[in-house]
Amino acid sequence: MRNRRRRSRAALAVMLAAVLGLAGCDALGGDSPAPDGTKARASRPAPVWDPSPSSIAAVGDSITRGFDACTVLSDCPEVSWATGTSTQVDSLAVRLLGRTGAAERSWNYAVTGARMADLPGQMAQAVNRRPQLVTVMVGANDACRASPSAMTSVAAFRTGFEEAMSTLREALPKTQVYVASVPNLKRLWSQGRTNPLGKQVWKLGICPSMLGDADDLTSTATLRRDTVQQRVEAYNKVLKEVCAKDRRCRFDEGAVFGYRFGTDQLSHWDWFHPSKDGQARLAAIAYRAVTARSR
Repeated sequence: MRNRRRRSRAALAVMLAAVLGLAGCDALGGDSPAPDGTKARASRPAPVWDPSPSSIAAVGDSITRGFDACTVLSDCPEVSWATGTSTQVDSLAVRLLGRTGAAERSWNYAVTGARMADLPGQMAQAVNRRPQLVTVMVGANDACRASPSAMTSVAAFRTGFEEAMSTLREALPKTQVYVASVPNLKRLWSQGRTNPLGKQVWKLGICPSMLGDADDLTSTATLRRDTVQQRVEAYNKVLKEVCAKDRRCRFDEGAVFGYRFGTDQLSHWDWFHPSKDGQARLAAIAYRAVTARSR
């Protein structure tokens, strides 16, 4: 009888173990951790952001083309903060891919004078290269108009950026995007106006909404500059909000706008575009944002 009871208990134990196994339970209950943290490791999501992309495409305006950084009234893409190969800048592409990699696996589709409305077309060109990272810097020309009333509306700015992001996502759902904030145009005015030559160059029509009549400190001129500055801040809010909806998009959190540049970072051809030194500072800001492990 004792032996039969032992066999019965053993059979019952085997049956119970089988039932628990099918139910996915264990002796401590369904919520208990698996041995050696196996369950925790299995449930940990893989990182979405890759801090070391292997190819880069750049879209945007004259800043990304290196305009007036080398010679007057000329693009100089070799010193572009995004894709340039110059040793004087150490662009984002050079820092991520090496100098040879930057020459072979980075592409610059930015266009001098471009505004947000032009970004979807540039993005359509960029997706043909199937880059792992796209850099975006655009918006200064939307604010730099003949007058504040001619500036791109905030609504149109948002529509253009959303369309550009949709163009990218329809073709490349996993490509990452780095978005730089629009530079601080009012600081540009306050720094550049200290140079007599710079003010003379501005009279040729460079960003008149902000830089026109640089020495005019009347309430009317101050209101004009404040209106442009507020529009730039609104553009940056749009960039941040649209980017935040995309898990593979990183906004610089206002780092470019907030950078306290001086005249050394401005082109001495026009006292508006970044110099080679200014391009290098933009590259450093971008590199920190792209390589950060988490945001």
